Amino acid sequence: MPENPWKKLSASVPYENPWIRVEHHEVLNPAGNPGVYGLVKFKNHAIGIVPVDEKGYTWLVGQYRYALDTYEWEIPEGGCPVGTDTLDTAKRELKEETGLVAKEWIKLMDFHLSNSVTDEYGVAYLAKGLTQEAAEPEETEELTLRRIPLTEAIRMTMDGRIKDALSILALQRVALMMNSGGENRLGGE
Repeated sequence: MPENPWKKLSASVPYENPWIRVEHHEVLNPAGNPGVYGLVKFKNHAIGIVPVDEKGYTWLVGQYRYALDTYEWEIPEGGCPVGTDTLDTAKRELKEETGLVAKEWIKLMDFHLSNSVTDEYGVAYLAKGLTQEAAEPEETEELTLRRIPLTEAIRMTMDGRIKDALSILALQRVALMMNSGGENRLGGE
């Protein structure tokens, strides 16, 4: 591994809440010149779930995203406190948002969502062997659920109807699995 060309001279925390910490760093850049770097440190990992039933359908969650001031369609997602089990969180989030409980879980991938200014780390799962129970959304969530063919959700990542990075990554990974002979693992179509 190459040595880090950035040198941190000092760091301060001008803002912090239960979800993020904003850090201001005085640095020497790779050319050796003084500069600043702003970082957002996340206190939760991003978790995404692609539930797929035996007929090849998946569920999307629609919700208003305050930061963007738009209504978005996404896979079921949530936050996993750093230091806790991502799979346990995925199971909880799937049940909370959709009411679905899965018998089989396959880890799709790990990823960094915006590594130039944040340390946000995420994990995506494929959930199969689904049974329906009652959803239990949090008080901050006003959700709409859509059950659609998995192939349609994948098309939505290609034509811009789904813009959420975590959803795009997870659904495209499932598409790759399907195209590389993994259809039997997914069920349906």
